[in-house]
Amino acid sequence: MTTKPRKTLDTFPNPEPSRDYLVHIEIPEFTCLCPLTGQPDFAHLSLDYIPEKKNLELKALKLYMWSFRNEGAFHEAVTNKILSELIAATKPRFMRLTAKWYVRGGIYTTVVAEHRAKTWKPQPTVDLPGFTAQSPMTAA
Repeated sequence: MTTKPRKTLDTFPNPEPSRDYLVHIEIPEFTCLCPLTGQPDFAHLSLDYIPEKKNLELKALKLYMWSFRNEGAFHEAVTNKILSELIAATKPRFMRLTAKWYVRGGIYTTVVAEHRAKTWKPQPTVDLPGFTAQSPMTAA
């Protein structure tokens, strides 16, 4: 069976809808094309969201991100398009997409787009003392 890129975003029911919890997803190999030159643009995307009723299914998310590989788009446009489509699929309480674009012509670009549901009231921040990371995966 061959897997192909697709625009469909699958979801599954939030297992804890009564609780605010953060889902953090790293997408370090996002690619699309420069709409002016046709050359590839590369970005590291970070997605943070607090689900309401639906969570993103990760394989579908991977295939969705892959679908941009041969599309031309300005950094700001594709970042906002992805966020809008993720919001439409999940209707989260909160969602932020950070796109850190790799250097092109000596310039780095970072685009941050955010959504907050009108009815969502964030919980107060709890500030806990820091600790030394024990794993390279948890290092700052």
